[in-house]
Amino acid sequence: MSRKNKKDTAVAEEELNLEQQETSEKKKGKQDKKVDEVERLNAELQTEKDRYLRLFAEFENYKKRTGRERIELFKTASQDVMVSLLPVIDDFDRALKEIEKSEDDNLYKGVELISNKLRETLRSKGLEPVGTKEGDTFDPEIHEAVTQIPAPSDDMKGKIIDVIEKGYTLGDKIIRFPKVVIGQ
Repeated sequence: MSRKNKKDTAVAEEELNLEQQETSEKKKGKQDKKVDEVERLNAELQTEKDRYLRLFAEFENYKKRTGRERIELFKTASQDVMVSLLPVIDDFDRALKEIEKSEDDNLYKGVELISNKLRETLRSKGLEPVGTKEGDTFDPEIHEAVTQIPAPSDDMKGKIIDVIEKGYTLGDKIIRFPKVVIGQ
């Protein structure tokens, strides 16, 4: 082979090597791009999965919270009506005390019958009196102290001397605290 042919062959081989390198670099670049694209898509998928799970959890919490609120609303839906009827019950109590002083038994029985019917109807709807009586220990979370008077005896200090107004609960919620006088 002549020198010229050797040079041409060497140049051709170099060109071929360069082309092969460029082609392999392009393939590697394409593969790298594909790998980068796959990684990017995987990261995007993870992000979307995370968003979906968080949204699903938020929705489940929302459903639970609204369910609890609905139950609570049903329990206390009649609270306004019950609170407005409490003075009527108090008036019945006062009326029964006054009628008891008179000698008319029929009048007393009639008013007592109406009072009991009203109380039973309200009790069936969830209204219950707070069981407070004289001699109980005063609890500021349950009772409302109207005034303090000197205790008639040492054992009555810090205890309820008199119940001025009955308290009532509707379900588990106190809708009117009993008003009491306590000994000091």
